[in-house]
Amino acid sequence: MPGLTTRSATIARRTRETAIELSLSLDGSGTADIATGIGFYDHLLTALAFHARLDLSLRCTGDLEVDDHHTVEDCALALGQAIDTALGERAGIRRFGSACAPLDEALARAVVDCSGRPFARVALDLRRDTIGALACENITHALQSLATAARITLHVDMLAGENDHHRAEAAFKAVALALREAVTQAGEGVPSTKGTLT
Repeated sequence: MPGLTTRSATIARRTRETAIELSLSLDGSGTADIATGIGFYDHLLTALAFHARLDLSLRCTGDLEVDDHHTVEDCALALGQAIDTALGERAGIRRFGSACAPLDEALARAVVDCSGRPFARVALDLRRDTIGALACENITHALQSLATAARITLHVDMLAGENDHHRAEAAFKAVALALREAVTQAGEGVPSTKGTLT
């Protein structure tokens, strides 16, 4: 029966650039305990977990003396891997999700397909070089890396906005809401005419 399976994953990822410990439950309450060493990235991931109702614990020690890229990428890859693992064969899920999320003057749209095929088109059009210690180019890269490792198709667009903090946060909230819808258990079979999403 849908809802009776524990959809969770634990990931340990270690390279010469980062050390990550992550645990995830897809059927949580939105509890987040995140420490990447990059304050604004923690903020975005916390918003993602809260609005997707994921229970997420993530600890990363990265080579921030180099820059933020390795930490951002590896955390997104670990989170995507955890989502992929927790989804298993993807039976019973809605598969598709879409949402718009505003934050004051900013408005973002996200569309998710838990297709088993990794693809991301992310157009945030951020204007600043950084927000806090997070390079704006890595905000886009985080969403692309997440989609790749989670094996989902992800489209994200900014429909309006002037403030880059608001634009980035609205994008992560829209992704969260779309992902929450897509991974919801709504049946028993695999939602594909092919019979598989793996």
